[in-house]
Amino acid sequence: MDLLNTLVDKGLRRELPTREEALAVLATSDDDLLEVVAAAGKVRRQWFGRRVKLNYLVNLKSGLCPEDCSYCSQRLGSKAEILKYTWLKPDEASKAAAAGVAGGAKRVCLVASGRGPTDRDVDRVSETIEAIKEQNEGVEVCACLGLLSDGQADRLRSAGADAYNHNLNTSEGTYGDITTTHTYADRVETVHQAQAAGLSACSGLIAGMGESDADLVDVVFSLRELDPDSVPVNFLIPFEGTPLAKEWNLTPQRCLRILAMVRFVCPDVEVRLAGGREVHLRSMQPLALNLVNSIFLGDYLTSEGQAGQADLDMIADAGFEVEGAGTTTLPAHRAESGGGCGSHDGGCAPCGEAPGEAAPGAPEVPAARTDLVAVRRRGAGTDLAPNA
Repeated sequence: MDLLNTLVDKGLRRELPTREEALAVLATSDDDLLEVVAAAGKVRRQWFGRRVKLNYLVNLKSGLCPEDCSYCSQRLGSKAEILKYTWLKPDEASKAAAAGVAGGAKRVCLVASGRGPTDRDVDRVSETIEAIKEQNEGVEVCACLGLLSDGQADRLRSAGADAYNHNLNTSEGTYGDITTTHTYADRVETVHQAQAAGLSACSGLIAGMGESDADLVDVVFSLRELDPDSVPVNFLIPFEGTPLAKEWNLTPQRCLRILAMVRFVCPDVEVRLAGGREVHLRSMQPLALNLVNSIFLGDYLTSEGQAGQADLDMIADAGFEVEGAGTTTLPAHRAESGGGCGSHDGGCAPCGEAPGEAAPGAPEVPAARTDLVAVRRRGAGTDLAPNA
């Protein structure tokens, strides 16, 4: 297929595809899916070999968020029956992190619900970072605390944080349909603050919220321009009790096409398969390892993932290997320059084009698998052992 040959060549040169090429990946048929995966896999292996980086989430504060993000089980007004608790103490968070590190995680991601941290919250998280680093030599720590105020990113960096996560989630044009309590520009500004403080930027998206193909391409092109080191790709977990509970728009095949498109647009970035992979990819998860080079181990913030050992078995059975603590994740050209999603010479395509249409003959979305959404009842904030 000429399209795939072109995209592979561009990916090996870190050259930005056109919008039309990115849209064409999403419009490919299921008959061509393995060819799409194989092509994007060539780009993935060029920059990351067969290594898979493991990341582990610690939810420092669960639920009771004042923001109204429609996709989130912790949102204002959520009726999802999730765990709710206030800040974990540093030793509690460190203990939770140690379970992930023992399972092979190279990075620990500290997440707290809320609009953004107070200065006291930053002090609290700083103590937690120091405790984790003291007990787990060489571990990376990423903080995800919401919108940052002036100086907070610098303080987190001084405390030992390596990275900061703040996702764009969806396209600028549709952001107001998902969240009204803050803006897309607020999110972009927080990522810029993290980068200015010397933190490795982590910013990604959520697919499956009813967006068009054009929306997906818009947000991924915006991420390329924003230049993060890591791009987590989440697939909506439609929690009962949230506004998007009925949005079951994804098939395993569509998830793989989305991941392939992200890899082609951001060829040398750490693409992380994040929340929702078990729910939407199901038995096709191993194929996704040909597209991504990073996953979360075990459970997520408010939902349960598959068993940590099953993650490790999947990686080994698919012919990949867990990335060791002594290995640099990013390719040399990115690690030396301080990161970034790729070369800047391509710029970012303008937004606002007409939404893409579904490919003719596209299969119907199967019935919702609500049985696969399992609320987290173990790990941080409970007396039960974590899944790692």
